[in-house]
Amino acid sequence: MSSVTLLRRLNNHSRKNQIYRVFREVGRAVRTIVLFRYLSDPQLREQITRATNKAEAYNGYTKWLHFGGDGYLRSHDPELQEKAVKFLDLMANSIIFSTTVDMTDTLRQMAAQGREVNPDDIAALSPHRRDNVLRFGDYDTATLHIPPGPHDSALRLPADGL
Repeated sequence: MSSVTLLRRLNNHSRKNQIYRVFREVGRAVRTIVLFRYLSDPQLREQITRATNKAEAYNGYTKWLHFGGDGYLRSHDPELQEKAVKFLDLMANSIIFSTTVDMTDTLRQMAAQGREVNPDDIAALSPHRRDNVLRFGDYDTATLHIPPGPHDSALRLPADGL
């Protein structure tokens, strides 16, 4: 059976279709197995919670950045919606990158000054900061055509500084 035929049969939404019923039961079995794994494995729960928290932090950050119209897309045009979502992601990722560069530079300066940089403190840092973003500020765009200098993104701290 070709994939086109299979998809056409599944797309009929016929609950009497045997292929549909088989896949529904397989899906239920897989969901049950995943739920049992989730309930019985504390490390898996912690991993899923961490990933969910990161995604929610990013979503909250983009919602905060998308302040016009309370974050709702006003157009019903799919192309305009996609463009708006991509622009928001680009803007958020640009700000996150800039914040991360600034945080890395600050950590390097602290280590160079002989101050202790604790890995647990670094792990608690978040690039979703809001205090360094001027949402309604004036930005000079005259120098945007000038590429930035090279930046070493690796955070190498002295072993005794940790």
